[in-house]
Amino acid sequence: MASASLLLISLYAIALVPGTSSAQLTTDFYDGSCPDLLDTIRSQVESEIAKEKRMGASLLRLFFHDCFVNGCDGSIFLDDTPTFIGEKNAGPNRNSARGFEVIDAIKTAVEEVCPETVSCADVLAVTARDAVAILGGLYWDVKLGRRDARTASQAAANTSIPPPTSSLSQLISSFQAQDLSTNEMVALAGAHTIGQARCTNFRNRIYNETNLDAFLASTWKAVCPSTSGVGDNNLAPLDLQTPTFFDNNYYRNLIYKRGLLHSDQQLFSGGPTDSLVKAYSEDGASFHSDFVGAMIKMGDIKPLTGSGGDQEELQEGELRRFMLCLVLYYLSMGIIHGEL
Repeated sequence: MASASLLLISLYAIALVPGTSSAQLTTDFYDGSCPDLLDTIRSQVESEIAKEKRMGASLLRLFFHDCFVNGCDGSIFLDDTPTFIGEKNAGPNRNSARGFEVIDAIKTAVEEVCPETVSCADVLAVTARDAVAILGGLYWDVKLGRRDARTASQAAANTSIPPPTSSLSQLISSFQAQDLSTNEMVALAGAHTIGQARCTNFRNRIYNETNLDAFLASTWKAVCPSTSGVGDNNLAPLDLQTPTFFDNNYYRNLIYKRGLLHSDQQLFSGGPTDSLVKAYSEDGASFHSDFVGAMIKMGDIKPLTGSGGDQEELQEGELRRFMLCLVLYYLSMGIIHGEL
């Protein structure tokens, strides 16, 4: 009788408690439900980068900024609502993060081949990989199965994404908070081998810092006036040599004091990361391999899976209703009296 009562209590508890699925990300998550997913995304990303090479860096950056704020959950795409303030206008993203309309177009294309199947978080993860590969980086298998967030946090975006003024210790702390090691931080910083930065983010460096190549400083000053508020959105390439090719020139630039951002040059400034920067500057293959490993690990930051996101609400409710029916069935069969 005791065991029968315990069974009843267990079933009732399962019926009432929200789902706690332990589902994991897998590289074959959509193989059955959306077999054309990867080809669809790749075609769209290739088309967008063909129109504007810089877009590859912008799409990669969106993935970084999504994952660093409460995990890789697509929350960066949510607009403000009466119940929360979104992340798009947080300090690190305002007038800076771009490519939202590209992700919208990619998601629309995905919806045409697999309606209501693939999350925005997963679309972004694959898009970031494709952007890197198209611009010359390695291809890797992306783990999928993320669900989309139902809320966002501007406050978290303001505190979790390291600013371009960060010191080395601040960078290390920011990445450690995401369970990413110092070595993984240095590898991921290599994403700055592509893309551009706004004058407002490197003005102080070119006018006030001394660990900077003099020729490049004068070059950048020509596009970035010293007066705050003047030319703030003027752009300069993070890697002057190959700004649209994913290679290891970023690290070579640091050795010669050519890092555009203060936070970039901090990686080679007499600290514990100097040796790895030097190693990557000499061994591109090692950088590419470590970058992929770090990207895969970053993609694992607190994903919503199983019953965790938008697309699982219906399934979770159905499960609870089923369990309640099961409880009622056993009650009618006399389990409460130990007659099972």
